[in-house]
Amino acid sequence: MLMIDSHLDMGLNAVDWDRDLNLEVAEIRARERGMKEKGRACNTVSLPELRRAQAAVCLYTVLCRTARPGNPLPGVAHQEIAYARAQGHLAYYRVLEAAGKVRMLRDWASLKRHWDAWEAGQPDEPLGYILAMEGADPVAWPEQVAEWWADGLRVIGPAHYGLGIYAHGTSTPGGLTAAGRQLVREMDRVGMILDLSHLADEAFWEAMELYSGPVLASHNNCRALVPGDRQMSDEQLKAIFTRGGVVGVALDAWMLYPGWIKGETQPSVVGMEAVADHLDHLCQVAGNAEHAAIGSDLDGGYGTEQTPRDLDTITDLQKVPEMMSRRGYKEADIRGIMHGNWLRFFQRAWS
Repeated sequence: MLMIDSHLDMGLNAVDWDRDLNLEVAEIRARERGMKEKGRACNTVSLPELRRAQAAVCLYTVLCRTARPGNPLPGVAHQEIAYARAQGHLAYYRVLEAAGKVRMLRDWASLKRHWDAWEAGQPDEPLGYILAMEGADPVAWPEQVAEWWADGLRVIGPAHYGLGIYAHGTSTPGGLTAAGRQLVREMDRVGMILDLSHLADEAFWEAMELYSGPVLASHNNCRALVPGDRQMSDEQLKAIFTRGGVVGVALDAWMLYPGWIKGETQPSVVGMEAVADHLDHLCQVAGNAEHAAIGSDLDGGYGTEQTPRDLDTITDLQKVPEMMSRRGYKEADIRGIMHGNWLRFFQRAWS
């Protein structure tokens, strides 16, 4: 079944991790054998594997954090550097597009043409991507949103981990900064979609109040199933659904298993059924299956050491339809979860 994945850090893997994503997953793993860093030699994503997974469209990210006191993850010294690093990710996507391997989708017309071609089974059709930004630090000043729009960026999540330039994110309580409030207004003005993933609770509600356009959560799970501020409460989910938004369930194992300790807990404790649990919870909160989707975040700084035990590569996302079918979901609803809900979201957002 054709699939849309709303969160993949392809630029980070290629540019920052020096991975040749043209290779098969097994070959990338072989090249990294012996590397000691987290996530090495156990990747799950490459361009051939995306094609095998029938991932016709994905949201590819640009991202780079600035260093801030107390942040749980490292960053660069200044926003200007963050901008340059993120532009490097974009340059990688552009050269892939020039080589005919991927296609940037900027509006509903281009997305519809691309999707129709994939549904028709046209051979050698490029992989499609919508450009997204995870953490807005690479926006050097709020008015630069318009320049990023011209570059093809269509989705911005203002926060990542810790306190960023524009908002408090995962692991730190707080709202939007003064610059963040201006950023959100600029996003509203140009039509940039707001990604609520990673926002601290106060920043989430403040952004929802300030921003009047379409909202999504590209890679978020349910706090009712796995406690913690990285997940969304049912109240937050309902607010997103009321605005017509969609939530993509992530496959990072610590977001699927309560009590996971990074670097200690083993993937054997959780399986892909946990993904179905979160998808089902989204549907129960919404009262329908129109707002649940996939936002895998696979290879987002980790590999199979931090994914469900029965996931080897992104192709295993094709297990989702059978899992949802066993839970009584109808074919139309399953197609919605795999791609239809995202298609409907972007049609509305871009019309």
